[in-house]
Amino acid sequence: MSNEALESLSRAGVSVWLDDLSRERLRSGNLAELMSTHSVVGVTSNPTIFDKALSEGHAYDEQVQDLVARGVSVDEAVRMLTAYDIRWAADLMRPVHDSTGGVDGRVSLEVDPRLARDTERTVAEAKALWWLVDRPNVMIKIPATVEGLPAITQVLGHGISVNVTLIFSLDRYRQVMDAFMEGMELARANGHDLSRIQSVASFFVSRVDTEIDKRLDTIGTDEALALKGKAAIANARLAYEAHEQAFDSKEWRALADLGGKPQRPLWASTGVKDPGYDDTRYVTQLVARDTVNTMPQATLDAVADHGVIEGNTVLGTYQSAREDFAALEAAGINLTEVFGVLEDEGVEKFVDSWDSLLKGVSDKLDSLS
Repeated sequence: MSNEALESLSRAGVSVWLDDLSRERLRSGNLAELMSTHSVVGVTSNPTIFDKALSEGHAYDEQVQDLVARGVSVDEAVRMLTAYDIRWAADLMRPVHDSTGGVDGRVSLEVDPRLARDTERTVAEAKALWWLVDRPNVMIKIPATVEGLPAITQVLGHGISVNVTLIFSLDRYRQVMDAFMEGMELARANGHDLSRIQSVASFFVSRVDTEIDKRLDTIGTDEALALKGKAAIANARLAYEAHEQAFDSKEWRALADLGGKPQRPLWASTGVKDPGYDDTRYVTQLVARDTVNTMPQATLDAVADHGVIEGNTVLGTYQSAREDFAALEAAGINLTEVFGVLEDEGVEKFVDSWDSLLKGVSDKLDSLS
């Protein structure tokens, strides 16, 4: 039986995706169960998720032994291990993909985050991963760094679906949407069927509150403290307004007439870090049509247990969100600096996780050789 709160979220136009993937989750049937009971219609992964999955238990040992026998490098072993899980999840999600015209049923695999500042190598890696997994419902994740923007355009131009990740600011989000439009134009020029290309823009939420709340605590005035917990939701709501504006343009309508599907905002980093906040806030306060919310298991469980879905909670909030931003800047918060720090830290954290993943795979290769 489907969960009522998550079903209501889906009816409100929000696609429920799971921000987690592991061989054990696939093998046990847990992901299939969540599709049935928790309205899950997509999966996102990242280096941190794979590092955690590989470090727990022995689900990967049999494949690792095969990789040892073949004498592959550590980097190649990581590609093989992660691609196996992504392919399995994509096959599981394929009926959703087919029934939604390719909008949902998507599974995301990230390019090596060490390439985040290298356009050419990001494009090459994205193409290689697309070929390796070889499933139409896969999305390749590319970070929204300055160097990532032209990579997004080029990869889309090859007819490859893209999940743009690590978006924190409105300015960068607008650049991402521009890169998407250019990519779709390039795909059209290259003769690709635009209806088969899907993209989401992963706008990070909770990390914004974590960083800004810390700065508000340091400022310490009553006015500053009263603004805690307001930044992330205001930021995301203004992102949705920017999305509405971009996809109501003449430029987009021309692409839509050729079968193009709009790039949807995806709310990422929706797990609540501050125990003083409602643990469903980054879901219930960001309900809007044609969006995705990718949730870690704990957030998915919280929404299923006590989430209250009250229809669209984004429309009609834009002026209030702008006022919150103005108040934050008046209190002494430099938003441009905050978003720059968050992007740098985001890339750094994924690189650290990738390094940990490489070490974990190397240790497994050694232990089973």
